[in-house]
Amino acid sequence: MIAHFNNPGRRAVGIWLLGIAAVIACMVTIGGLTRLTGSGLSITQWDPIMGAIPPLGDAQWQDAFAQYRHIPQYTREHQGMSLADFKGIYWWEWTHRLLGRLLGVVFFIPFLWFAWRGAIARAQIPRMIGLFLLGGLQGFVGWWMVESGLETRVSVSQYRLAIHLGVAIILLGAILWTAFEYLRPKAAAAKAMPLAKWAAAFVGLVYFQMLLGAIVAGLHAGLIYNTWPSMNGGISPDAPWFNRPWYLNFFENAGLAQFDHRIVAYLVAIAAFALWLRGRRAKLAGAARKSGDLVLGLTVFQIALGILTLLNQVPTALAAAHQATAVALFSAGLWHLYELAPARSVHASA
Repeated sequence: MIAHFNNPGRRAVGIWLLGIAAVIACMVTIGGLTRLTGSGLSITQWDPIMGAIPPLGDAQWQDAFAQYRHIPQYTREHQGMSLADFKGIYWWEWTHRLLGRLLGVVFFIPFLWFAWRGAIARAQIPRMIGLFLLGGLQGFVGWWMVESGLETRVSVSQYRLAIHLGVAIILLGAILWTAFEYLRPKAAAAKAMPLAKWAAAFVGLVYFQMLLGAIVAGLHAGLIYNTWPSMNGGISPDAPWFNRPWYLNFFENAGLAQFDHRIVAYLVAIAAFALWLRGRRAKLAGAARKSGDLVLGLTVFQIALGILTLLNQVPTALAAAHQATAVALFSAGLWHLYELAPARSVHASA
């Protein structure tokens, strides 16, 4: 078994998977930028193959622009937009979609190579195929999200935006966990540490907070109540329950959505500190201690970014950094959980 652990081919698999995770993190960040720049609806058709080729001449650019001018976002918000301005938003969305296509290529081709060379055990091939299919599902969900903004809305549905982000983070987590198993294999007898369940709860809380962030983004809720710690002098938003039925307010009332995001941020801060403190008391060492320190540090940084983003009415650079740091915090939390979790080997013989 130790010989398997030191197999350089298996380590290469882990590094490849980390690279895939980095591409996904980059896609999530650029996806946030497409929303912040209003670019997500600039490409009104989904062509998984030929869509990789952008307009190559003036006639093709005019055709793409003409299609955009038929959707509500243009007619209600961007009337009079020039072709040059359209190109500016088009390239953001095209880059986001191109990364998705490249992700499929940089996953599938190396996977075939590693499987043929035996670096990926035969028993692990279905798992890898599952990851590939999950990536394909993410592309479908992305188009399903875009469709919601092409007929009657001027932006995509906040529900579909949250689902799109949620699937992306699940894919990121699955890829990272698999990479950890290849790069940091554990002895078969390794048992879960006492804090493993707490670390799992923390990862779940961060994931939930990211979904709330997507609801906030979809409702443009960061553009209101731009004070902290109060909400324009109050503890809670004005008229938090004006929608009927009442539960819709959690998803469609911008003020309440921002309030929920703030409250869960406080819970994340408390949970991160409690997890870090319990780790110190349990005398965690090595990677378990380092990952716990990273979780706490990123949590503090993320909350500071969130406050600055809110106070400055969501400038693009700060908002993008806030989303990227959320991905980093989720990844650090998952690493911490892996270091505390029991063994699960991926190195079984074919």
